[in-house]
Amino acid sequence: MASRIGGCRRPFLLLFLLSLASQTAFSWKKDEFRNCNQTPFCKRARSRKPGACTLIADQVSISDGLLTAKLIPRPIASQEEGEENQQIAKPLLLSVAIYQGGILRLKIDEDPALDPPKTRFQVPEVVVSEFDETMLWLSRVSTEILDGDSAPSSVVYLSDGYEAVLRHDPFELFVREKSSKSRLVSLNSHQLFDFEELRVKNEGEEWEERFKGHTDTRPYGPQSISFDVSFYGAEFVSGLPEHATSLALKPTKGPGVDDSEPYRLFNLDVFEYLQESPFGLYGSIPLMIALGKSGKSSGFFWLNSAEMQIDVLAEGWNADSGLSLPSDQKRIDTLWMSEAGIVDAFFFAGAGPKDVVSQYTAVTGKPAMPQHFATAYHQCRWNYRDEEDVENVDAKFDEHDIPYDVLWLDIEHTDGKRYMTWDSVMFPHPEEMQKKLAAKGRHMVTIVDPHIKRDDNYYIHKEASEKGYYVKDSSGKDFDGWCWPGSSSYLDVLSPEVRSWFSDKFGFDSYKGSTPSLYIWNDMNEPSVFNGPEISMPRDALHFGGVEHRELHNAYGYFYHMATSNGLVKRGDGKDRPFVLSRAFFAGTQRFGSVWTGDNTADWDHLRASVPMILTLGLSGISFSGADVGGFFGNPEPELLVRWYQLGAFYPFFRAHAHQDTKRREPWLFGERNTKLIRQAIHVRYMLLPYFYTVFRESNTTGLPIMRPLWMEFPSDEATFNNDEAFMVGSSLLVQGIYTERAKHVSVYLPGKELWYDLLSGSQYKGSQTHKLVALEDRIPAFQRAGTIIPRKDRYRRSSTQMVNDPYTLVIALNSSRAAEGELYIDDGKSFEFLQGAYIHRRFVFSNGKLTSLDLTPNNKSSKFTSQTVIERIILLGYSPGPKNALIKPRNEKVEVGLGPLVLETGLGSSSLVVTIRKPSLPVDKDWTVELV
Repeated sequence: MASRIGGCRRPFLLLFLLSLASQTAFSWKKDEFRNCNQTPFCKRARSRKPGACTLIADQVSISDGLLTAKLIPRPIASQEEGEENQQIAKPLLLSVAIYQGGILRLKIDEDPALDPPKTRFQVPEVVVSEFDETMLWLSRVSTEILDGDSAPSSVVYLSDGYEAVLRHDPFELFVREKSSKSRLVSLNSHQLFDFEELRVKNEGEEWEERFKGHTDTRPYGPQSISFDVSFYGAEFVSGLPEHATSLALKPTKGPGVDDSEPYRLFNLDVFEYLQESPFGLYGSIPLMIALGKSGKSSGFFWLNSAEMQIDVLAEGWNADSGLSLPSDQKRIDTLWMSEAGIVDAFFFAGAGPKDVVSQYTAVTGKPAMPQHFATAYHQCRWNYRDEEDVENVDAKFDEHDIPYDVLWLDIEHTDGKRYMTWDSVMFPHPEEMQKKLAAKGRHMVTIVDPHIKRDDNYYIHKEASEKGYYVKDSSGKDFDGWCWPGSSSYLDVLSPEVRSWFSDKFGFDSYKGSTPSLYIWNDMNEPSVFNGPEISMPRDALHFGGVEHRELHNAYGYFYHMATSNGLVKRGDGKDRPFVLSRAFFAGTQRFGSVWTGDNTADWDHLRASVPMILTLGLSGISFSGADVGGFFGNPEPELLVRWYQLGAFYPFFRAHAHQDTKRREPWLFGERNTKLIRQAIHVRYMLLPYFYTVFRESNTTGLPIMRPLWMEFPSDEATFNNDEAFMVGSSLLVQGIYTERAKHVSVYLPGKELWYDLLSGSQYKGSQTHKLVALEDRIPAFQRAGTIIPRKDRYRRSSTQMVNDPYTLVIALNSSRAAEGELYIDDGKSFEFLQGAYIHRRFVFSNGKLTSLDLTPNNKSSKFTSQTVIERIILLGYSPGPKNALIKPRNEKVEVGLGPLVLETGLGSSSLVVTIRKPSLPVDKDWTVELV
């Protein structure tokens, strides 16, 4: 939710928050947030000219398996006429490490042996330990004089196809192909590198910064870092969540750019955000991915949690620089600027975009495998008033035959905004309420925000205060800011001790009224501070180890999310997978749960913007994400709400949510026709849950997104490069939203050379073409890719949990070779036993008229999972009627083949008939074949 007044009790606080709300609640106020010119480090970095860096790499050698060097200013005698000496007082330490899979890690920092005023912050617990174990021990370095250089460059192995080059003078680092010597990605090719070293303040020197009445003391002075990164052969770059922008990032500086603001990465509580705005939102991941015409991809990730600003530079931005670049390859140049931290950067050299995403998630971790219920539909509102309201909403879903799995409670369920408590009047029997939902296989989620009400009678505050577990202000006192409860303090979750303590608070003995079917939602964890600068925590606040908030800011929500997730694991004695939704995020968030795109608005533009936002999150490892269906602010017209449900049914995270000032909008409140349309959209999601869960497992093992850009599956198809209206779900489904009111037609580009089959009618459409289709009221265009097999469940129950033992349907979409393949993954849906091999993983292959089920589980697994469920129907799309029977082996039994409906539900899809193998009763956990005879 956004920063709006809700239930505050003290008059002076009420006036303060109402004043804040009047300024900000109803529209995004640009003046509340700093732009680049109001941000000194950004303004300084942007003013630098190409060639400004005079650093050279000195004392280059191999040490402890790393390529190391010292960065020093070029000696004055060697400088060109008019060149200024770079102002660094002490040499910087540089190291290059090489990892399996074509990953390079560059670190540049101050030398601790030279006694800097403090140790610069390096973000902990983002790089996973298993990645460190993949480092390749460099034993030798070769030298080469590049064209036009007089000094040598150092060359080291990166992978079979790539090598890394450290240019000594001028300092530059790049990755290139071994065979062609073509560059892929480089740092400091334009010599814009700048590193403001920490130093002692000179007498009379002014370091403070002021904004909107707030003063940042900046006790360590300027400490920013900036550099240029170039992507060679790139047609576009993508990444840098979170912004409400197109998937392909537009230039922010240079010829033809009117509103010149960089993409800002600074976690903020922003509401009713604008489309096509470079200003930062709730989360930050400094990852950029480039794609070229050949489908070749590269990536760059800067592990740094301080505020960051990134320019995508328009072609010709440096036309007047006079700088002669060492390569004439086509490229996209970018400028990266951060307020603090160190250079801890990763270069990814991939054959395609899937490789780059897998490389990035090898560094930061693969997405967590969610519980099965979490992949179904969630119903939320700020707020369901009381237990009676909860009971009525739950009953209405049953009455209208609409499945759902999770009911959510926002801040009003608590005792005066004291999290992990209950309002004793409105929710007097929370355990009984949860057990009633659990009896239908349903779950509940409650909100736990990071601001802790400063009330000595509140047990969490009392303990945290006594133990010294709060973030401190610049004077060393417990930081006191304003949020929903009024006067609030914030747990210092950078500290492992504080995180462990907080995790314990989710135990059933501590969180009274909670049950095993209750899960958690972290909101406002940017962190949001209503009376802080930019509605955030002051940058000079202090954390564990003397770390300034400016250094940590973008990772605060990440550590809070981590502590909450670990708390749910502890609560279940390590046996229960957690579910925690977070608004703020950082690199690595995917290991701890899901996120959503924040406080959107009920309008068509926000419906449209949700797709590139979710796609960008997926490219950055966060595959379990979604947008509030219907829009958080405002009252959607029925058509918009229906279209949002139809699109949202394909989001990885499928939740409807609304602000407390909006009209109630449960699915049955818009007339019988709209209720039916929403029901059908939700039924589509439940029908596809086996496919979604299988793709979630793929994401868990490979790092690939659930929801993917078309170009991820078709990286050589240039027609997909600027298409962020359509998307893939896994590799088998393509979905095209409808984003305009009263649309009569919708255009859909279907990539590739093979056919596509309408998901609900089976109609065939050719690939590599744009099709103008009638915009149907009851669904948006969705297609199954030829050559794929999708598992479904066709019986609808109250919740996904009640569908566990229901039979499966396989939909086989034949390609031009009359072949197809697909997978099905099943486990217990809740525990960690799958990590020991307790799962079913089948590959289905159809070829030459025969369907074969193959076992993909490892032979050496220590645990086993079995299921009594069967496959009750096999549908063949693109198969001409002919055979009347199918032979099942090894049981040597014939079953009937005939024509049947593609979808069983009346009114969902067309009434066309397709070839169907009826009631084969095939066990999902066994090997078998089915041959048409």
